[in-house]
Amino acid sequence: MTDARFWGIAPAAAASLWGGMYVVSKWGFAHVPPVTLAFLRVALAAVALLAVVRAAKPARSFSRRDWLDFAHLGFWVAVTLVTQFVGTDLTNASQGSLLTVLTPVFTLGLGIAFHGEALTGRKVGGMALAAAGTVVVLAGQYDLTTLAEGSLAGVALLLLASLGWAAYTVAGKRLVRTYSALEAATYSTALSVPMIAVLVPVEAVATGASPAAVPLTPAVVAAVCYLGLLSTAAAWYLWYSGLAFADAGTVAVFFFAQPVVGAALGALLLGESLGAGYVAGGAVMGLGIYLVSTAGE
Repeated sequence: MTDARFWGIAPAAAASLWGGMYVVSKWGFAHVPPVTLAFLRVALAAVALLAVVRAAKPARSFSRRDWLDFAHLGFWVAVTLVTQFVGTDLTNASQGSLLTVLTPVFTLGLGIAFHGEALTGRKVGGMALAAAGTVVVLAGQYDLTTLAEGSLAGVALLLLASLGWAAYTVAGKRLVRTYSALEAATYSTALSVPMIAVLVPVEAVATGASPAAVPLTPAVVAAVCYLGLLSTAAAWYLWYSGLAFADAGTVAVFFFAQPVVGAALGALLLGESLGAGYVAGGAVMGLGIYLVSTAGE
């Protein structure tokens, strides 16, 4: 993304790639333990991103502070993925989808707190509209009366995952603008691999599920490739590309598109019906994104 006029295309594309992630990961947990699946996801993404960055930026060198900042981002990657996958495995669809709506709110708050990003009435209003529109869409897809069901621990983990991704977004701003979105996404992902890897044997001992027993069927391989190459390697690069031109709180509003795209994919690929409020909710969400993404222009 080299043209600032079109910066919003990148995070919007990232949210679109994440649209089907909930369904794929939820299906994957029936075949691969959550932490093991998170490890496979980042390991594959790291290999892909490192291959690209070595070709695109072969002579780059970083300071000790830079590597510490990359490691800091890697920590938030590890926190986000582990809590997201374990939390998703423990909760139902309505809980998981609604809790993702909090990610932009956390991002906006952290951007203000740590980077002094501006909080305008237009941004607040747009964020509220986008959240409301997304909730309307989700209300038509899921039975929200089941929100009280499921695991309280799973809900807590998904809240932490939302906060973790917000922290990853905000903390990456300096590295993205000093170097590039590609390098920030690549090295943070690569450094998260050993952090998640040490948790795989812990999961095996706690659950009795051995990583060696993961079935290497075409469907499982396809799911891992989707999660690793599309919803991680490509999506994280695209997400950070938006951060190169806009504040974290502004980029974050595109996160609201994730469940809306997921509902559309469910209808297209799985034959699921769209709720009555899908069009209206999607339109309100789109208006909210427009207001936030054009704030100050």
